[in-house]
Amino acid sequence: MQTTDEGRPGAAEPIRIIAVDDHSLLRTALCQLLDAEDDLRVVADVDTSQGLGDLVERTGAQVVLLDVEMPDHHAPSVVGELTERFPELHVLMLTMYNDAQLVQELLARGARGYLHKSVPRESLLSAIRNTAARDPHVTIAVPRSGIPESGFSEPQQTLSPREREVLTQAAAALSNRQIATRLRITEGTVKRHLRNIFEKLNAVSRIDAVNKAVDAQLIRRPQGQARDVNSPQPQKG
Repeated sequence: MQTTDEGRPGAAEPIRIIAVDDHSLLRTALCQLLDAEDDLRVVADVDTSQGLGDLVERTGAQVVLLDVEMPDHHAPSVVGELTERFPELHVLMLTMYNDAQLVQELLARGARGYLHKSVPRESLLSAIRNTAARDPHVTIAVPRSGIPESGFSEPQQTLSPREREVLTQAAAALSNRQIATRLRITEGTVKRHLRNIFEKLNAVSRIDAVNKAVDAQLIRRPQGQARDVNSPQPQKG
């Protein structure tokens, strides 16, 4: 196990992260990726969830990246224990499997996101930043084939021209502020459009909304962007 400095972070300090994965090479690569970002800091990385609660308390972590499949590890129970003990903690699940029932169980226990390990780098970074910013929406980023069609409703309404513009920009990984600047509207208007889009498409996250809109031919996915890219989600405030 590796840890860095202890203590709760100040408002201007990097987001403090614990990486939990029993595959050492993957965990090391993950930590290097995160530490390369100025606003992120890995405060500990471990190969087991045992004693994780005490580690969170000792390091002041804000986000835990938790592997779903590890020896002597029941992910839903671990998530439930962590979120009950630390209501402000944000747990993001990392996995190689796509199981709609497991996704729902983990989210019900308090996980803030469920990401397949094949997601692009930008998807992971965006999910961490959004959840630490107290975004009310969860992040689900998995290959579409992994979620049964019956698990999510298909779009029942069309989007307005402006809503299509907003969602197209969101699919390109622009923040609410960037979208507002590009479309020459207020950030509050962007948030309102995104809420309407989520409701119309019965979407639980931006990636879900983008996937459904693309499937319904309401928008085009930006050229060169993978199917499971997770754009930043609406920010609270």
